[in-house]
Amino acid sequence: MAGIGRKAREAATMLATAPTKQKDAALLAAAMCIRANVDDILAANEQDVADAKKNGLTPAMIDRLTLDTTRVEGIAKALEEIAALPDPVGSKIAEWDRPNGLHIERVRVPLGVIGIIYESRPNVTADAGALCLKAGNAAVLRGGSEASRSNKAIHASLVEGILASNLPEASIQLVPVTDRGAVGEMLKGLGGNLDVIVPRGGKSLVARVQEEARVPVFAHLEGVCHVYVDGEADLDMARDIALNAKLRRTGICGAAETLLVDEACAATHLAPLVKALLDAGCEVRGDEATQKTDARVKAATEEDWYTEYLDSIIAVRVVNGIGGAIAHIRKYGSSHTEAIVTGNQKTADRFFAEVDSAILLHNASTQFADGGEFGMGAEIGIATGKFHARGPVGVEQLTSFKYLVRGSGQVRP
Repeated sequence: MAGIGRKAREAATMLATAPTKQKDAALLAAAMCIRANVDDILAANEQDVADAKKNGLTPAMIDRLTLDTTRVEGIAKALEEIAALPDPVGSKIAEWDRPNGLHIERVRVPLGVIGIIYESRPNVTADAGALCLKAGNAAVLRGGSEASRSNKAIHASLVEGILASNLPEASIQLVPVTDRGAVGEMLKGLGGNLDVIVPRGGKSLVARVQEEARVPVFAHLEGVCHVYVDGEADLDMARDIALNAKLRRTGICGAAETLLVDEACAATHLAPLVKALLDAGCEVRGDEATQKTDARVKAATEEDWYTEYLDSIIAVRVVNGIGGAIAHIRKYGSSHTEAIVTGNQKTADRFFAEVDSAILLHNASTQFADGGEFGMGAEIGIATGKFHARGPVGVEQLTSFKYLVRGSGQVRP
């Protein structure tokens, strides 16, 4: 692990000044290699999925783990989309002149070496590595044991692309072991060589990283995401959004876990929304008003309002207008993603102003909480903290900045 850290630092020094064309060429070559090696990647993934099923992983975890030709093609396209993004390194954020003649510029620079600790999702290997490289950073990737074969197969294609473009092989390194000791070494900072850690996985993993890391962390603890159906919401739109937000992919952090319905429209909207969810195979756990709409609804407990199910389960509650929705989200939310469905722009504006989450949507599904959908090509994860990066962590968020001050002989009196 110490050697991995040293190699990453050496690679980061070279990547910080690598030309945009060279970095982009590496990503485009890696995309070609992903496509060329699709059979090897799928064969490796098939073994991982078989083991995951034997080991009793949840359906949500298996869904995150599973690759097919469409998903592998998506990985390759994401690499191409990242290559097409503007290079943030060296871009000018601001500039100004001082009365004494000094000209000051604030420009973007790479963070350095980024460690990513993740579970289940093999696509993170490509997404995280590519985003780091585009922003001039070296990446140290530590995937979960459940996806070890898939990660190695994808990483091999990334290395092919890197070498084809004459960049350091250590630009993107995959930790070759999956034991907890490797994570511990990364949390210590690999001998001062890691500049930031990004955990992407279950609550226990993220909590451990946040508690033990000796380097800065970009993370969210969990995604307890809400959809609020306002009294002035169109029922058909609300139904479509609620179903998509909950059920399109239940295992992603942007999946809705709680549905809030304004009491002003409960008489017309609550029962159809609950029925649509139940008929689609979703378990509904509701408050007293929700239970009355359908005998299939189970009673919600206090714990349900705090729960990230990552499964076909949703908690439903009737609230007293926009104020009641905001109060509920403030108490039970995780500052990840919330959506409001309403035809009233002023109500939507109040929701945007008063709900303090990383991502807020008006009349759209929470499943859009994704860097790719934001036009970032991909993301390393969703950060819910308030320092440096918040929301999807893409290329721009993987940079810091420095000040360039140009003078003509000025000295300070």
